[in-house]
Amino acid sequence: MLSSYRQIFAAPGTLAFSSTGFISRLPISMTGIGIVTMLSQLRGSFGVAGLVSATMAVSAAILGPQVSRQVDRHGQRRVVLPATALAVAAAVGLLLCARLEAPDWTLFVFAAGMGVMPSTGAMVRARWAHLYREEGPKLHTAYSFEAVVDEACFIVGPILSVTLATAVFPEAGVLLAGVFLAVGVALFAAQRSTEPPVHPAARHVGSQVILNRGLQVLILTFVATGAIFGSVEVVTVAYAKAQHHDAASGLILALWALGSCLAGVVFGTLKLTGSMAVRFLGGVVFMAVSMLPLLLIAESVNGVGGLVAVGGALLIAGIAISPTLITAMALVERLVPAAQLTEGMTWTTTGLALGVAAGSSAGGWVIDAAGAAAGYWVPVAAGVFGVLAALAGLGRLRAGLTGEESALPPAETVDLER
Repeated sequence: MLSSYRQIFAAPGTLAFSSTGFISRLPISMTGIGIVTMLSQLRGSFGVAGLVSATMAVSAAILGPQVSRQVDRHGQRRVVLPATALAVAAAVGLLLCARLEAPDWTLFVFAAGMGVMPSTGAMVRARWAHLYREEGPKLHTAYSFEAVVDEACFIVGPILSVTLATAVFPEAGVLLAGVFLAVGVALFAAQRSTEPPVHPAARHVGSQVILNRGLQVLILTFVATGAIFGSVEVVTVAYAKAQHHDAASGLILALWALGSCLAGVVFGTLKLTGSMAVRFLGGVVFMAVSMLPLLLIAESVNGVGGLVAVGGALLIAGIAISPTLITAMALVERLVPAAQLTEGMTWTTTGLALGVAAGSSAGGWVIDAAGAAAGYWVPVAAGVFGVLAALAGLGRLRAGLTGEESALPPAETVDLER
């Protein structure tokens, strides 16, 4: 198993851009839950905390693809450094407003400014695609490895963010996320030798990649997936608080990411055949069904036993995440032109961000109105929506994969991932 992963790092510079990409991606998992934890303590409302976090997610959904489009047109380093500087400045403003008890509207302004945070994950995958586009097995393994890196971020990030915010001071989690972003992006941008050149067609592409019908299906489904992520984070924090074990929420959410991480490691070594579109639908169904036990446990079990049971349920639920997202990123690589790859991958992140915004805010409203246990209805509803979206768009995905049903291309037979 490990030999497959060792092969991809034979090329010079691969370990450097992947490891620095890990550092710069940690803020993705830290910022949202850090804002929720910080403001729920400082402002006393999960509703306000969820809305501020949702504002940042909506802003990222709007601005993120535009930043990535400029990356495709002008190169990674030229765009990512100024974008990061703006995001860090906005994060500092948010922290100051939270600490100085500024009016609530100021929190929303600075949270919106953080939406220019660049999508380092998409840029890392673009580097792998540049290196191994003609070597399907290696590209599959590289994408799988990055899926595991993403999940590692979601294991480490929430623990750091929640623990610091509850044990040190409320702003500590978001503060550390800003440090990771600044340092990680600076180190990543310094890896010039592996930066993919600007595609000759990138500056002359007229049509928006969002018009791709298959990509639209992925984005819509990712909205539902993001709603699951956002609502589970907010509701789990509230559920742990209701059980008088606030700091346990970070560990519980880490179990969710751990399940996904382990699934991604195994998935990256498999040689799968068949339709990627059908495989994606299967992953979405599994993800939706795995939300039901959370609702049942939260409504029937209290105390430490409830927290342990929720953690176990999330560990199992995590098994669906990496394979589903890995397959989705493989679909993006197949559906969109190479000149728009970074933008195309970022649009899936945009769908997730929109979903996180909806899920975190909806979760906060339900918690404030009906309690933490009832909040788990939100990810259940989001899962149902995701299944319906993926099922309705299955034909579009199949149509976009030219020749998939008759002759599987190398990338499919080795099972590319996110």
